[in-house]
Amino acid sequence: MIEVQHYHKQFGRHTAVRDLSFTVRPGELFGLLGPNGAGKTTTIRAIVGLTRPTSGTVRVAGHDVWRDPERAKRSFGYIPDRPYLYGKLTGRELLRFIADLHRLDPAQADRDIERWLDFFALEHFGNELTETYSHGMRQKLTIITALLPEPPVLIVDEPMVGLDPKAAKQVRELFQDYADRGRTVLLTTHSLPLAEAVAGRICVLDRGRVLGLGTLDELRNQTGTHAGGVDGDSLERIFFRLVEEEAAERERARAEADT
Repeated sequence: MIEVQHYHKQFGRHTAVRDLSFTVRPGELFGLLGPNGAGKTTTIRAIVGLTRPTSGTVRVAGHDVWRDPERAKRSFGYIPDRPYLYGKLTGRELLRFIADLHRLDPAQADRDIERWLDFFALEHFGNELTETYSHGMRQKLTIITALLPEPPVLIVDEPMVGLDPKAAKQVRELFQDYADRGRTVLLTTHSLPLAEAVAGRICVLDRGRVLGLGTLDELRNQTGTHAGGVDGDSLERIFFRLVEEEAAERERARAEADT
């Protein structure tokens, strides 16, 4: 699971994330949403050990990401918003390198590599250098690197960028299946329909603060939008209601300060 407790991140005078707490349980697909600058990527970078919290704690599979980084990082797969690959390796070479890092059985790893390449229609490009791949192909390969070791936790930042409709559908179903098998999935995305379709619980951030946290029906209750069944208000309407209410509150506070 993922545990974020009172996470706070300050860059000079700028507060990127303020007192953020949430837990993502095994078997759950959790959506982290917000407009640009909300603090989503800053939070993801803290969870995967790329940005040290100013205060608060972050644990993955029970391991503190900063006090026990090796065990924490062994427990998750990470799909960043921009693929970073070794351009002078072929797709197969990169995947075998990942398998070696995770000490996977070589014979089984080779079978799994071929299965994943075939799944994403990359089998004919596996011996090509990754620097020759299109953005969509690089994104698919990055997803494979995260899934190949079958980690208990999957952390995903904007996974659909550059994917064609078929691949996007495949990836959406993969994440759902991963959670259904008892794994933990944390997903950030700008696609509200995607989050609405797959996330069991959702956290909406804006300017580093939590505006709403809960299931879709719980967020409907919080915002006073129509709840229940297929006729309930969409996540898009809920999202904009939360963001607009926060903006109105800031405007009221600014007006009171000026008087």
